Amino acid sequence: MRVLNYLEFASQLERSGIGTSTDQQRAALSTTDVDVITSPWPESVSAGVSELLGGDCVFRDYDVAHCNLIGPGSVAVARHAKRNDIPLVLHSHVTREDFAESFRGSNAIAPALGKYLKWFYSQADVVLCPSNYTKRILESYPVDAPIRPISNGVDAEALEGFEEFRDEYREAYDLDGMTVFLVGNVFERKGLTTFCNVAKATDYDFAWFGPYDTGPHASKKVKYWVENAPENVTFTGWIDDIRGAYGAGDVYLFPTKNENQGIAVLEAMACGKAVVLRDIPVFEEFYTHGYDCLKCETDEEFARALELLENDPDLRQRLGENARKTAAEHSLDRVGDRLVETYEDALAGELDA
Repeated sequence: MRVLNYLEFASQLERSGIGTSTDQQRAALSTTDVDVITSPWPESVSAGVSELLGGDCVFRDYDVAHCNLIGPGSVAVARHAKRNDIPLVLHSHVTREDFAESFRGSNAIAPALGKYLKWFYSQADVVLCPSNYTKRILESYPVDAPIRPISNGVDAEALEGFEEFRDEYREAYDLDGMTVFLVGNVFERKGLTTFCNVAKATDYDFAWFGPYDTGPHASKKVKYWVENAPENVTFTGWIDDIRGAYGAGDVYLFPTKNENQGIAVLEAMACGKAVVLRDIPVFEEFYTHGYDCLKCETDEEFARALELLENDPDLRQRLGENARKTAAEHSLDRVGDRLVETYEDALAGELDA
């Protein structure tokens, strides 16, 4: 079986959740019998021209098309697949809900995006999504296609050796004591204001490892907090090795407002870190308060949770150990099995949700 696993704008999405998920799909499939290609266009044809033309003559041969984004290249692939009776798998990394509060103007665009996503995803023979929560969101649009939840998974092997980076990264960013941290692009949706307010209410060092935009596309809140960060908050920007973040940090604080799953949470858990999450619906199906994480709703609750973890090292260790067990349930082997099952069902025309 030859499968196109396609991510347009891949270079721009290298350190994004979408980019990480796509990389993990390919890593998961590398241990299976599936032959994966990552571009629909022959090397001799310009991708830009291909996206504009969308003609069958410019496409490579594949048995199943699996697209990870929603742009013009993916639309061209979808049209080609439908014209040629090639099973089409669309991965819903983008929803109207998690698009909001990402960059300047995103809230205004989100309603129109929802209409576009309803049309785009409804073309699929099957839509994949990271969680049952996301499935319910897509059904509310409604998307007229079978929808299957498949975890994004976590590449624990790629994180091996994170401990060796601890001293280097803590020294580089002047971190001391129990360090509270977060990994990912700096967006208000991910709880930026809460992260900073909790930092102001405590004495711990806080570090947000990930790129941020202060240019014209940045939201006002991102620009404000990056330029007026509390004294105990460090925004690192791009870092060379993501393992450095998990080596340097001690407690993963993720007060996000909306997620389809949250790959970085699984990465922190795979590294045995104690995790503190906002109590939102998507996390109900994956994580259990008091077993592998602590869940909070208000700034005051987040601050009390951090104080509890500082004063109770045994609790911190126990949460981290259980978090490792949870992360193991999202191994890439399991992701690969689910993807292969989906592709086989697509080819056989057996695509119930």
